[in-house]
Amino acid sequence: MISASLSPDDLPALDEPEAQSGFTEWRGEGEALSRLRLSGLHCAACAGIIERALEGQPGVLSARVNAAAERLQLRWDPRRARLSELLARVRGAGYGAEPDLAASARELREREQRRAVWRLFVAAFMMMQVMMLAWPSYVAGPGELSDDLRRLLNWGSWVLSLPVLLFSAGPFFTNAWSQLRQGRLGMDVPVALGIAVAFIASSGATFDPAGPFGHEVYFDSLTMFVSFLLAGRWLELRARHRVAQELESAVSRLPDLVERVLDSGDGRSERVLPSRLRPGDLIRVPLGAAFAADGRVAQGSTAADEALLSGESAPVPKQLGDAVVAGSLNLGAPVMVRVERVGADTRYEAIVRLMREALDRRPAAALLAERVAGPFLWGVLLLAAGSALVWWHIDPARAVWVAVAVLIVTCPCALSLATPSAWLAAAGHLARRGVLLARLELLENVARVDTVVLDKTGTLSEEGMSLQQTGGESAWLARAASLAAHSQHVFARALVQAVPVDERVAADPGWQGVEELPGRGLEARDGAGRLWRLGSQGWLGGVAPEEPAQLVFGPVDGQQRLTLVFGERLRADAAEAVARLHALGLATLLLSGDAPQRVHALAARAGVQRAIGGASPEDKLAEVARLQAAGHRVLMLGDGVNDAPVLARADASLAMGQGALLARSQADGVLLSGRLGDLAHLRELAVRTRRVIRQNLGWAAAYNAACIPLALVGLMPPWAAGLGMALSSLFVVLNALRLQKA
Repeated sequence: MISASLSPDDLPALDEPEAQSGFTEWRGEGEALSRLRLSGLHCAACAGIIERALEGQPGVLSARVNAAAERLQLRWDPRRARLSELLARVRGAGYGAEPDLAASARELREREQRRAVWRLFVAAFMMMQVMMLAWPSYVAGPGELSDDLRRLLNWGSWVLSLPVLLFSAGPFFTNAWSQLRQGRLGMDVPVALGIAVAFIASSGATFDPAGPFGHEVYFDSLTMFVSFLLAGRWLELRARHRVAQELESAVSRLPDLVERVLDSGDGRSERVLPSRLRPGDLIRVPLGAAFAADGRVAQGSTAADEALLSGESAPVPKQLGDAVVAGSLNLGAPVMVRVERVGADTRYEAIVRLMREALDRRPAAALLAERVAGPFLWGVLLLAAGSALVWWHIDPARAVWVAVAVLIVTCPCALSLATPSAWLAAAGHLARRGVLLARLELLENVARVDTVVLDKTGTLSEEGMSLQQTGGESAWLARAASLAAHSQHVFARALVQAVPVDERVAADPGWQGVEELPGRGLEARDGAGRLWRLGSQGWLGGVAPEEPAQLVFGPVDGQQRLTLVFGERLRADAAEAVARLHALGLATLLLSGDAPQRVHALAARAGVQRAIGGASPEDKLAEVARLQAAGHRVLMLGDGVNDAPVLARADASLAMGQGALLARSQADGVLLSGRLGDLAHLRELAVRTRRVIRQNLGWAAAYNAACIPLALVGLMPPWAAGLGMALSSLFVVLNALRLQKA
């Protein structure tokens, strides 16, 4: 694994295919897709600067940056370019770039936070010293402070401001220069310009009080502005890193090495990389380790922590034959697992791909913000220049002061953070619940839907059957279940699940000669030699019409019978979830290809308002299109291959986590938890997210509308403008972070 601390000499190591395997997908001989973690981004315009630095390079097919998530998705041709050279290009533009590996990203975040803390400390410490030197000028009466002493204090402030200018404010100047060199305007340009103008004017007043810059100095305002701005960006940085860490927490769940049991028969094993596993391998998973592949328990029993994969907080019991998923943790006891799926075929890898796609994708609102940023900043510069020119004729001593305040107060940092900060916070919250978003726009679309269309099998109902009712000799139920335990038939498994283990064991008469006859059922003799059967009614000598979902149990030589009626198993929270959707003002429709009678019966049990059965994939698509033509916005939840066209057509779509791969690929998100209640929670959170975004945008607009006039008329000093801008950005981020605790 490549270390996170990559020096320029280390970059060529990334050109080895093995080193790229953890963050690069190969899409043919002439195309590779690499995902990289960025640092040093402070605004939406930074994304365009990095993209422009890369897209002109030979071999680069495309470069897409998500500034909010600090990620770069790079498509390049390995035959024409070297990855090390492309990363060097990003670093040359003034930004950090490293492979998107969990450990690397974590160390990159920690290093970035340490630098931010040091810059803030230096700025804040020097600000306090400068304020001490500036204080006599504020409180001294006329004639109380001599000119020589005033000049000495100004010289001291100038010296103390140098570390702030050269070290603390360094990223503003570096980023501004990179943006100008790329021919783009970012939000650091007016900030750097304001700092530079304030320092130059103050230095001129310090060196020559009788010169063109006058005798007023702004070192206190300058250091205070830098401190406030760095404090706001540090808090914003911590918030972004917290969200990114939550969204990436699943990426590091696979173990580095796996113990694979050899086929020699003597129990010998070897330690191999997870990538070396193949279906059919037998692996030993110790207590506390992660499962390296999808498979089934072959020996022993345990409990698994699947919280990051399904959102289920309680450990899930795993018995012999139960399925385990890669990335979950073994909490109970050491077990042996027979591997079924490895690598890209595992559920874990599918989740990681969904998370990466969601972070790589830039929503339409973010793209719009980036397009608007350039013209807006040109307007800011013209407004500052115009205000300086006007004040030069009104009061030349305040012209610089007003221009700096205008430059600072008009920086649209809060406006650029309003939407992406809310979407990322909500996405992190949903990921913890087991709802993964493949497209962040899903939140916006779900907030606008008015109709929820549900599939039946695997969505509203669970796999398998459940015992619905019994008739006749109900005292024989436990005995029937003890016989059904010898079969894997779907009705037999449903009967076994309906009776507690201790009751089955107590009622078992010691069955002998158990035999299963295909199409008929089970027969066996009890301890007294009496023949019993569990199967179709006609096989037991009944005369009533056969029911496809019915079994009969009883002795062959008797007339008494136990009748068992089975039906589809409704998800445990289906009725409650549907009721919550109705309470939220949504209409519900059950759309299925199964027999209409069964579809309507299940819809009635779940409380769904309307049901359509016997629908082909074309019929489903036509029904959704009809709803949309009538002005409805549709959210579709499905899991089968036949649901894929409808999922793609719907305004918003979710696929069940255990559903078909084609369905998951067409959906906007995946309901890994399998809890239908999370669908209602998604709707509630989407509405809250939209409300938070509107609050953020409203606050940013109100702040600019109120403060720009104050700065223009000279009522807002630069330090107050810096404080307001920092607090405005901080308000937006903290308001968005409330969604994480929704």
